[in-house]
Amino acid sequence: MKQIIQKWNSISLIVRIAVGLIIGAVLGVLAPQATAVAILGNIFVGALKAIAPILVFVLIISALANAGGNIGSRFRTVICLYMGTTLLASLAAVIASYLFPVTLTLGDAVTQDAPSGIWEVLGTLITNMVQNPVTSIMNANYIGVLTWAIIFGLGFKTVASESTRQVLVDISEVVSTAVRWIISLAPFGILGLVYSSVSTSGLGIFADYGKLLAVLVGCMLFVALVINPLLVFLLLRRNPLSAGVPLFEGERHHGLLHQKLGSQHSRQHAAV
Repeated sequence: MKQIIQKWNSISLIVRIAVGLIIGAVLGVLAPQATAVAILGNIFVGALKAIAPILVFVLIISALANAGGNIGSRFRTVICLYMGTTLLASLAAVIASYLFPVTLTLGDAVTQDAPSGIWEVLGTLITNMVQNPVTSIMNANYIGVLTWAIIFGLGFKTVASESTRQVLVDISEVVSTAVRWIISLAPFGILGLVYSSVSTSGLGIFADYGKLLAVLVGCMLFVALVINPLLVFLLLRRNPLSAGVPLFEGERHHGLLHQKLGSQHSRQHAAV
């Protein structure tokens, strides 16, 4: 059994997902009545939804509890970069959606009314931030998860002993391992999801979803090859492609940025 698992993990995840997609499409055409196959997709999606809030909660607590000095300036830099790149990526996605419009038929219509004003939005945001942490994890309320994770992380950093902080690191590693196990089962989840879609809507769904996938991949490539390197060039004043390592094998532009920021903080500590 161990050898089978090792052989399974040795195959590229992309290849496994592609095989699962093909098998799901074939089963959807040849055996649309075998509805039990769709359970695989439901299990996979349910597992991802269940583990994601826990992963975010644990990782943030562990990172803050074990963070070194001068954490405020580093977090400020990271947050600014995150917000800036997210804004630029969102702008690229909106432009792409207007240039290459894609129409999809959704199963369930949204019945919730739009907010009536900015104060309602702010009130909902604040309410979600102070929601019970257990409830936030159960309902995947990531605003609440982030808020309480930051509070607990700073609390652990202030009062927890070294052994307690190491326990948090071990817990984060356990949760990360569970996530890797779930991701390794993605081919079966994709198989079930594709089977469910093909058995109910036919192979025609690949035309619409293919267009959507092309737009998504195009936006991702534009962000990776244009926006992020340009941002690195503006901040570091150096070529982000000059390290000699292929771009997609290590997110080199992010690596250069983190290296530069780390050296700056090291010089600051040395001066102190």
